[in-house]
Amino acid sequence: MNSFLHDIRYAMRQLIRAPGFAATVVITLALGIGANTAIFTIFDQVLLRMLPVQNPKELVRFEWKGGFSGSASSFGGDIHNYFSYPMYKDLRDRNSVFTGISAGVAASVGVSWHDQAENKDAEVVSGNYFSLLDLKPAVGRLFTDADDTAKNADPVVVLGYDYWRIHFNASPDVAGKTLLINGHPFTIVGVAPDGFNSAFEGNKPGVFLPISMVEVAMPWVAPRDDLNNHKSVWLTLIARLKPGVTRQQAESSLSPLWYALRAQELTGYQSASAHFKDRFLNQTHLSVVDDSTGFMPGRDDLRTPLLVLMGMVGVLAAMCAVNVATLLLLRAAGRVREISMRYALGAARTRIISQLLVEGGVLGACGAIAGVALSPLIARTLVRLMTGSDDITDAPYSTAVDGRILGFTLVLSILVTLAFSAAPALQFLRPRLAETLRQNTGTASRKTQLFRKVAVGFQITLTVLLLGGAGLFLRTLTNLRAQNIGFEITHLINFGLDPSIAGYGEDRVVQVETSALDALREVPGVQHVAGTSDPEISGDSTGSNFTVQGHVAPEEEDMNFESPRITPDYFATLQQPLLAGREFSTADVKGSTKVAVVNLTFAKRFYGSPQNAMGRLLGEGQGNKTKLEITIVGVVGDIKHQNLRDAPRGTVYQPYLQQDHPGGLRIYAFTAQRPELIESAIRNRIHGLDPKLVVDGMRTMQEQVDRSVSDQRALALLAASFSALALLMTSVGLYGVLAFATAQRTREIGVRMALGAQRSNVIVLVLREMALTAIIGVAVALPAAFGLSRLVVSQLYGVQPGDPLTLLACILICALMLILAAAIPARRAASVDPMEALRSE
Repeated sequence: MNSFLHDIRYAMRQLIRAPGFAATVVITLALGIGANTAIFTIFDQVLLRMLPVQNPKELVRFEWKGGFSGSASSFGGDIHNYFSYPMYKDLRDRNSVFTGISAGVAASVGVSWHDQAENKDAEVVSGNYFSLLDLKPAVGRLFTDADDTAKNADPVVVLGYDYWRIHFNASPDVAGKTLLINGHPFTIVGVAPDGFNSAFEGNKPGVFLPISMVEVAMPWVAPRDDLNNHKSVWLTLIARLKPGVTRQQAESSLSPLWYALRAQELTGYQSASAHFKDRFLNQTHLSVVDDSTGFMPGRDDLRTPLLVLMGMVGVLAAMCAVNVATLLLLRAAGRVREISMRYALGAARTRIISQLLVEGGVLGACGAIAGVALSPLIARTLVRLMTGSDDITDAPYSTAVDGRILGFTLVLSILVTLAFSAAPALQFLRPRLAETLRQNTGTASRKTQLFRKVAVGFQITLTVLLLGGAGLFLRTLTNLRAQNIGFEITHLINFGLDPSIAGYGEDRVVQVETSALDALREVPGVQHVAGTSDPEISGDSTGSNFTVQGHVAPEEEDMNFESPRITPDYFATLQQPLLAGREFSTADVKGSTKVAVVNLTFAKRFYGSPQNAMGRLLGEGQGNKTKLEITIVGVVGDIKHQNLRDAPRGTVYQPYLQQDHPGGLRIYAFTAQRPELIESAIRNRIHGLDPKLVVDGMRTMQEQVDRSVSDQRALALLAASFSALALLMTSVGLYGVLAFATAQRTREIGVRMALGAQRSNVIVLVLREMALTAIIGVAVALPAAFGLSRLVVSQLYGVQPGDPLTLLACILICALMLILAAAIPARRAASVDPMEALRSE
């Protein structure tokens, strides 16, 4: 123990004597370890971490396959992740393999507290939700089955922990108080436990409501009667296995029940074809899947980017280890005589090696501490890039460092420290005492020099790989943002407005929204204003089946098209080109002839041209009984709707004023000036109509586009940052090797110059020292970069794996790095005075 403490004190003295060297090593390790810790912080939460509940491995979720016709509300993933409420009750009450089955759905509600209204994420859950997860309240109590009885009979609410802490100042007597949800009074019964957000990962609800109150939380579902409708799927189901029951056993046990329930539901499709009945009943299956990490529909979208980032920071950690090993070897060259003298005086090999390992351990510990301190900053940057928001308080991802993260950092730090500490330890494992003590200065052995060159070559290879990935991702981001999406975004601002969450009934929703549109037209600088039920570039999609006059659709043909409801002046507001016919007008209301405007893709598919589509009839729905009562009055150009990657799909626009059950709108305003300048004026106009109306998520369309590519932007910017850091480390390592080699060859250079060598010859001599190594490193990297890029082809857009332009740019950047890193050593070599060099020997 005393010798260990002595080694630590000696190591600290050695580092204090070389503060520049110590600072370089610690900063290098801090950046590498900090980046790994930050990326793993998010990686762990998205892909690895289990739900913070009792025995999460017992939790399962259901997915189904088979035919379907009806209403489907997808909140991520596809409809096969969602179930009707009657089906939920049947599975819950008639199974024998689960201790319980719970249901839930994400929602957005208007919450009013002390006359302050805001839109808040919510979760509508069954009464057994919290008991199934075996959670305990932070305050009050959580839901029970008695809180979820009959439609609109249970106006109670549980607050999310963070929402209670921030908005209620963590008041312990909050239970029993009343707040307004969508204008309706709800009694607070308790607060969810600290650390728990949701069983649906990616959600961070402020409030939880019972399913019995769904028509208050989501007023637009009332016409569908979702609590009794077998043909409306909208709930995610989670269950807890009984002790000793496996997922496979549960799936086998449920198979007969699922078949019987589907057979019962099939009786509701009296006019269905034989083919549909076969797909609905004979080709159906219910799967029981693991849900220990929670249901996160966007997990698959994040999986590849996070795996790529983890791979990149892993490469960065390897480069840190190699870079520090190179620096330690260069420093060790100046300690050859010191170590040799200690061996000559009788020091044991184990003492020398342990001393060198302790010195490396001290550097590794300092780098790890600095990296852990730096990681939250990097993690916050990543979350901002992923969410597209500067405010991450409501983000579902934590940037705090906990025990799991510290454990990962500890293991990584130990591996990196052992890797770079081994290099100097191996160098002094078998010293050549006689040769070393005869020399005036320490020199490096051929093996050590070879290791340095190989290390630099390895760094160049990894740098090219990182540069190649960063180049592809940056070009993808540029291509996504530079494409023509079909409408104007530079002068467009948008926000959500839903009068129903302020307490307005369906009979007054249109009146309030019309008043809001009229008021916004009076705002100075606003040229056009309109609204839609299906917002642009938001990831949302609202579809419906249509029957086209004169077109006999085969049974397998996809006749589902995007079907937004829009207000008059919508196309003028978006500057979306009108190719034929007219826009909707204020005369297109309930009771008037039903009309539609279709996009170019739809018109070409069925009519060949926009002009041929005019006056044709459509029917919403499918089957022989569908009424062809919708007249096409216009054709507009195609636009990117759901995201920037997918090609435009067929779209049927219908008047919002002809909708039977109007709801919220996404309102767009086209401005003559920068849209940011009128945000406050818009808020004031809406607030002037009614202080309870909530302006939800106001942002410019440019910001909306940035949000839509937030994952790609995070991937591109972080990849570029890691590449720049790798380039810097490689440059430092290359400079160090060349500078040391030049110093070792001072006498040789002096002799050459004394015999008439030109300065240019000396510069070539120095550059040739590492040129071959760099060429080999690049030659190895290029095919590797091409192969690895094929693994991330799903993340690319408008650029092919192994793009020659990108690879050429990587080579040029590495060549520039080589020249810059070698410039100072080459200049020093060229300025050697032959007489001084020979005299020093």
